[in-house]
Amino acid sequence: MANILDKAIAAISPEKGYRRAVARAALSVMNNGTGYGNYGASRISRAMRSWHVGGGSAKEDIEDNLDILRKRSRDAYMGIPLATGAIKTLRTNVVGSGLVPTPQVDADYLHLNEEQADRLQAQISREFELWADSTLCDAAGMDNFWRLQTLAFTSFLMNGDVFAVVQFDEHPHWPYALRLRLIEADLICSPDRTDIMAPCTIDKHDVFQIVQGVETNRDGAVVAYWIASRHPLAYDSTVPLTWTRVEARDPETGEPNILCVTQRERAGQRRGVPLLAPVLPTLKQMGRYTEAELAAAIVASSITLFIKHENPTGQAPFGEEPADKAEDPNTPPDELGIDLAPSAVFDLAPGESTDTFDPKHPTTTFDGFMSAMSNQVATGVEIPSEVLYKKFSSNYSASRGALNEFWRTCGVLRDSFAADFCQPAYEKWFAEAVARGRINAPGFFDDQAVAKAYMGCTWNGPARTNLDAKKEIEAAILRVQQGISTNEQETAQMTGGNWRANMRQRKSEMEKMKEVGLNEQTKFPDEPEDDK
Repeated sequence: MANILDKAIAAISPEKGYRRAVARAALSVMNNGTGYGNYGASRISRAMRSWHVGGGSAKEDIEDNLDILRKRSRDAYMGIPLATGAIKTLRTNVVGSGLVPTPQVDADYLHLNEEQADRLQAQISREFELWADSTLCDAAGMDNFWRLQTLAFTSFLMNGDVFAVVQFDEHPHWPYALRLRLIEADLICSPDRTDIMAPCTIDKHDVFQIVQGVETNRDGAVVAYWIASRHPLAYDSTVPLTWTRVEARDPETGEPNILCVTQRERAGQRRGVPLLAPVLPTLKQMGRYTEAELAAAIVASSITLFIKHENPTGQAPFGEEPADKAEDPNTPPDELGIDLAPSAVFDLAPGESTDTFDPKHPTTTFDGFMSAMSNQVATGVEIPSEVLYKKFSSNYSASRGALNEFWRTCGVLRDSFAADFCQPAYEKWFAEAVARGRINAPGFFDDQAVAKAYMGCTWNGPARTNLDAKKEIEAAILRVQQGISTNEQETAQMTGGNWRANMRQRKSEMEKMKEVGLNEQTKFPDEPEDDK
């Protein structure tokens, strides 16, 4: 780039200025001719010289493009099967019907013996299920906590992030006031839908910076969210669009007022990116290709035969417009179409002749091409193609390897979702339960370490897919015997259940079997064979 001196010389003597510019460009090429300058950063290689990148911060590269990315992601989800399948596959396997907490109080720190800890954990589970099973946990009154998880996770994948406002509303004959109100990503936006990049005052609030509805201070810490009064894309609404500022944390307790489910890709990034964002161009082209092939196949299967009549009857041919409309010179050409149907026969007008119609569809390359493109999409969203297609045609080892990779992806997403949504909601509920005296937790409000010891829990999701149940069980037994895993962990992974609950149920079943004179080794006699 030319500096001030170069510009001054060029203004006085363009010839000398030109020579200096050429020399500077040559020097730049020499300096870029080592290391990455010969490869990824090369400006002269044929493969790279046409790759022009402006670059920018997380705001320019990501957040300034989120509006169109969300719209296209939702459109792909609603209209492209592969996009729908990717999001629903992750939703089903990461959250399923809802992550279930297993209380894990720190008995040693709280000076509880094993029996006391088990009794307390059972009480916590019962109380939490009371709140979570009811639709009163939803501010909208439509979903219980388990279905709220499914909705929140789907919205997170589709839009890049989702928010939940923590509310407390008393309800008659109900012990808890905690409510969660889900907020779609579009409603968290800057006032007047314009980012604020310089300090100013808005609605009597001193603001340093607001990007995509997220207000930050001079240190870059999130201090508040700005929520629109209605969906910004609801153009048919007559309600004026206004914004409400909600502080990110309660100034007295420091507890979050809003739960934000997102995953950041860059430092300084404030909002999340839709799952489908990197693969949207490929998905759209695949959708167009599929529609074109489908339309061509329908046309090929519908047009069967054209017949020419030397003595026309004057009646409208099958599927065509009436004769008076066809003969009207003012009728637009696009209104003179014919309706296609399987095994259709069409009349031709006098003077017209038949011609061969052979579109040769569907093409033989369609499946191979779509499979190759689908593999790229699967890689982009971290879902093995076998799982995305629900097609396990390879051998056991290959299919098992694909499932293991998929479960790693699910594990990362599940841990992140539990940390952003489930655990904060659980802690909000726990604090209210203790405050109302429904759970006895001495010292809970006096020491953060004590509170953390009481609120420890693990979140269990859907069971893993078993390709060969016998092999999976044998492997689980070995892991438990060698101390690599526990019965509780294996139960959660294989069935999504609770090992302690299973043991209580097994005890009841064994006692019942004893009452009727059976035991686990009892073999029932084979049914008598029919006389031949």
